[in-house]
Amino acid sequence: MPSRFVVSTLAAVLWVTSPPGLQAQVNLPTLGDSVSQDLDVGAERRFGDQIMRQIRPDPDFIDDPILLEYVQNIWAPLVAAGVRLGNISDETRDRFAWEIFLVRDKSVNAFALPGGFVGVHLGLIAMTVSRDELASVLGHEMSHVTQRHIARRIAGDSRNNLLATAAMIAGLIVAARSGSIDGANAAIVGSQAAAAAASLSFSRDMEREADRVGFNVMSQAGFAPAGMLSMFERMEQAYHLMDAGNYPYLRSHPLTSERIGDARTRLGTEAFVRPLGLAEHALMAARARVLMDPRAEAWAQLQNLDAGVRDTSTKAGGKGFEQLGARYAAALASIKMRDFGRAENALRSAELTLDLLGEDARARRDLRYLRAELAQAKGQAADGFAALAPLAGERSRALLLQRAQLAMVDSTGLASARQVAEDLQTYVSLVPHDAGAWAQLAQLWDRLQQPLRAVRAQGEVRAAMGDLNGAIDRLRSGLRQSGGRDADQIEAAVIDSRLRALTYERRQLLAELYPRGAPPGAELP
Repeated sequence: MPSRFVVSTLAAVLWVTSPPGLQAQVNLPTLGDSVSQDLDVGAERRFGDQIMRQIRPDPDFIDDPILLEYVQNIWAPLVAAGVRLGNISDETRDRFAWEIFLVRDKSVNAFALPGGFVGVHLGLIAMTVSRDELASVLGHEMSHVTQRHIARRIAGDSRNNLLATAAMIAGLIVAARSGSIDGANAAIVGSQAAAAAASLSFSRDMEREADRVGFNVMSQAGFAPAGMLSMFERMEQAYHLMDAGNYPYLRSHPLTSERIGDARTRLGTEAFVRPLGLAEHALMAARARVLMDPRAEAWAQLQNLDAGVRDTSTKAGGKGFEQLGARYAAALASIKMRDFGRAENALRSAELTLDLLGEDARARRDLRYLRAELAQAKGQAADGFAALAPLAGERSRALLLQRAQLAMVDSTGLASARQVAEDLQTYVSLVPHDAGAWAQLAQLWDRLQQPLRAVRAQGEVRAAMGDLNGAIDRLRSGLRQSGGRDADQIEAAVIDSRLRALTYERRQLLAELYPRGAPPGAELP
């Protein structure tokens, strides 16, 4: 898929990094202490925002509320640990985004971008067996940001500048969308682009520092250090897949016996601690497996993933958790294929498997959400709301968005849609940059025949994605609609205020891009 190609190419050319490793010494000075002032924190964040404006509209930029929430729950403790350890300074804590996002791609990969953005391929989540393994990779990637490795690589070559590198990224995206491999190659081998690609690869010392700092961060965050070693061993076993292109992590920075030995040495004689949250992780890894490949033939195979795993009597070696994940994957794939009978059977099997494994509140919650998804796909909103009823006390984003999707298929009236819309409106007033929430809200207001609110929400979707041009166009359209006699004048005033604010923001960004004055008709990239 072209969109999958672009993110993989971005990672390969710019910031793909190796799996986490360990070093024996833990109190070494950090390279980030002497980072060049040629790229300050503010400039790095603006550069990252510029890249994200290109990435967010990509179809393979995935906002799956359930899976994203799970990854964020691993990411947040890592960031908090970085603050406690002093790796994240007051300045970078306030100025950087510290945002993690998902990429629909079945390759095992993750990458760091300037300004505190970290992308995670669904293939990486799918191949891990514990949250500790996933945390080890995220901690490594975060350390590339905290130690200012990206800034050092950009500032290390005076021939390159931010706009040249951003132009290369934009060129890759355009070429990828057109399906032109030649166009992508041309973007890379251009004089400035080739220099940027050469200068932005991490040095061996930087990789070692990310290994060391990442280990300390994940340990401080409460994750089992053994997760790093098990991640190494898992990827070492999969090394033979490298030639098929499935392991760009390994291709870019091959695992060495020295790094794997360092991991074992660091753990020493530490007693093995059973990983926590295995049931929940098994479900989320299964979810990633289904979502990472949207082809019908891939889903058809996953529908039968649980065939032959009927014995749930043993938990040894994680067998029961593997069965749990297989049944979840079969149920979700069947929902995607609209084979509702098969989905119901697989979901019931998953629920019974969890009963045998022992109660896990987080895993039980995930199965409730899956049952709500099944009800939504069948158009049975009442069943979906009933499945979510035990979760009514929580105010999570995942719950709000799942209720919004149920409200859209509720044929019993508009009462549920209105209540959900009001709840979601309250949420976006507190979290105004949530494009996914605004998109759901736009659909709800449209169903409730509130055209100005719907148009305003559509504009906010574009603004949250960084598309100020598109946001301004939508809000201007809303103002034109507000001239009618029955128009909501309060909402019209809100639209007018937001339009002024976004127009000013665009003017400021254009001033940064064109310090000598923007040419007539200049638009943001």
